[in-house]
Amino acid sequence: MAALRVLGRCQATLCRSQCAPFSARAAAEHGRAAQAFPVLPGALLPIHRPTCEANTRNSARCAHRYLELLEKVKSGGGENAILRHTQRNKKLLVRERLKRLLDDEDFLELSPFAGLGLPYGDVPSAGCLSGETLYRKISGIWCMFMANDATVKGGTAYPISVKKQLRAQEIAIQNRLPMVYLVDSGGAFLPLQAQLFPDKEHGGRTFYNEAIMSAMKIPQVAVVCGSCTGGGAYIPTMAEETIIVDKIGTIFLAGPPLVKAATGEDVTAEDLGGAKLHSRVSGCVDHFAATEADAYSYAQMIISTLNFDPEPEGRAQFEDPLYNTEELAGLAPRDYRHTLDVKLILSRLVDGSKFLEFKAEYGTTLVTGFAKVEGNLVGIVASNGELTHDASLKGSHFVQLCNQRDIPLLFLQHTTSQDRFPPTVSKAEQLTNRLKAQASMIAAVACATVPKITVVIGGCHGGESFAMCGRSYEPNFLFLWPNARIGLVDAANLSWSDQKDEGWTDETEFKTQMNRLKEESSAFYSSARIWDDGVILPQDTRPVLGKCLKIIRQKKYEKVALQNSPLLRM
Repeated sequence: MAALRVLGRCQATLCRSQCAPFSARAAAEHGRAAQAFPVLPGALLPIHRPTCEANTRNSARCAHRYLELLEKVKSGGGENAILRHTQRNKKLLVRERLKRLLDDEDFLELSPFAGLGLPYGDVPSAGCLSGETLYRKISGIWCMFMANDATVKGGTAYPISVKKQLRAQEIAIQNRLPMVYLVDSGGAFLPLQAQLFPDKEHGGRTFYNEAIMSAMKIPQVAVVCGSCTGGGAYIPTMAEETIIVDKIGTIFLAGPPLVKAATGEDVTAEDLGGAKLHSRVSGCVDHFAATEADAYSYAQMIISTLNFDPEPEGRAQFEDPLYNTEELAGLAPRDYRHTLDVKLILSRLVDGSKFLEFKAEYGTTLVTGFAKVEGNLVGIVASNGELTHDASLKGSHFVQLCNQRDIPLLFLQHTTSQDRFPPTVSKAEQLTNRLKAQASMIAAVACATVPKITVVIGGCHGGESFAMCGRSYEPNFLFLWPNARIGLVDAANLSWSDQKDEGWTDETEFKTQMNRLKEESSAFYSSARIWDDGVILPQDTRPVLGKCLKIIRQKKYEKVALQNSPLLRM
C-alpha cells in the first residue's frame, strides 16, 4: 500500500540558524505583499444559474459513483477473506495497521480506485493503499507508505499492484519522502507473470528503486507483518531498517509447500523464515517485535531518528476563501459548451480569494497568476477556454517566470480536442501558428524544474493536455475531479452527421464506439489504471492541495548528489 503521511516536520529554511531575524522579516514582508493581492469577484450571478444547476446534477451523479466505488474498495477481498485474515491468521487489517502506525490520524488515500474493472478482474485498491496525513507526535515527517492488503488475493502482486508500488516510489523519489513498507505479500501472481517480471517497469524495478533511493539518502523502513514470499522477500531485506512481528512475520523465497515438493522435507513457516530465525540467525531484520503494536512503535521511533528539521508547532496562519467551497460542485464543468469563467473556481480555492493575475488582458482563454493555498505561494495556470496562440505564449512566459523564481506551479486543466481537418487555408494557418505557440509552452512545462501539481477539473483531451502538464510531464501529483474526462478526442464533439464523410457507414457501430470512448475516458476508468493519483471531490481540492504543497516543502535531499552506493546490509 502506498500512503503519504506526515510524521510531523517539514524542511526548514537552510539558513535559519545564521539569519533567523532576516528570514522572519522577509516572511513578514512576503505575507503583507500577499495580503495586498486583488480579491477575485466570485459571486454567482443569475446568468450562471442554468449552467451551475446542470453542473451540480452531473456532479451529484459522479459523486454517487465515487462513494459507491469507495465502499467497494474498503471491503477489500470480501467478508470471507477478512475473517480468514483476522481470525485464523490473527492479523490486523491494513487500515487498522495504519491507525496504529499513525496514531489514529486521518490520511488521504491515493489512487483508491486502482485495480477496479480490469481485464483480469477486480483487484480492489490494487492490493495496496495510498495516503497522506499530518502526524506531529514523533517528528513531523511526511512519509510515503506502501502497505499490502492481504485480504486481496493474499497480498499477491498483480500488474496493477506493481504499477501502484512503482508510483509510490516515484512520488517518494520526486519529493524526497522517507518510505515505510508494511509487507504482507505472497509474491507475484504467477498466472500473470509475463506482465510482472521481464520488463523495465515490472516487479524488479521496485528493488532497483530501493537501492537508488538509499543512494539518494531517502530513508526506508520495512515492517514484516505477514508473509514475504518470492519477490516480496527483497523489500524488507533491502530496506535500511527492518522490523519483524513474531509468529506472523515470515521471509522466504519459497514457502513450506514448495520445500516439500522440491526436497520432500516437512518444515514449518516459522522454522523456515520466522521472526526468531531472521532476528537471531540470518540477521535479515534489525528489530524483533512481539506484537504488531510493538512493531509500529518501533517504526515510529525509527522515524524519529531521521534527523529532519522539525516544522514549527501550531497551525499555519492563512485566510479561508471568501466563497463557499461546496459551490465547486456547480462549477465542475460538464463540457466546453457550458463552461464558466475559471476565476469562479479560483475564488473558492485560494487564500482570501486573492489572486495577482499575470497578463490579465492577453490570451484570456488561459488564466495565469499568483496566489496562496493554505499559506503556500503558487503560480496558477488555469484553462479558461481553448489554448489559443496568445494563451500559449502567455503560459510559456509565466511557467518560465515561476521556474526562475522557484515557485511551485498549479495547473487546473480543462482542455478540448482540436479540429482534425481545418475547413479553410486561413484556418489551417491559424492552427499552425497555435501549434507552434503550444510547442513553446510544452517545452517550458517539460523543462520547468519546480514542483508541479495538476488537477483535471474537466477535460483532458488532445495536445492541449500536454501544455497543461498532463501525466506525461511528470507533475509531482495529479488528481481528477469525478466529472473529468481523459482521452485523445472528446466524444461530446463527435456526431454521426459529422462523421459520415470520414468513412463511417454503420451508425450503430459508430454509436457503439462512441459509448466505448465515453466509458474509457471517464475519471474512474483512468484512476483504475493509475493514470493519476486519485479522484477527489471538488470540495476537497483545497485541503488536498495544501497537503501536497507541505509535502513538496520537505525536499531535504534535493540537491545532494548520489553517494557511491546505497546502504549495504550485512
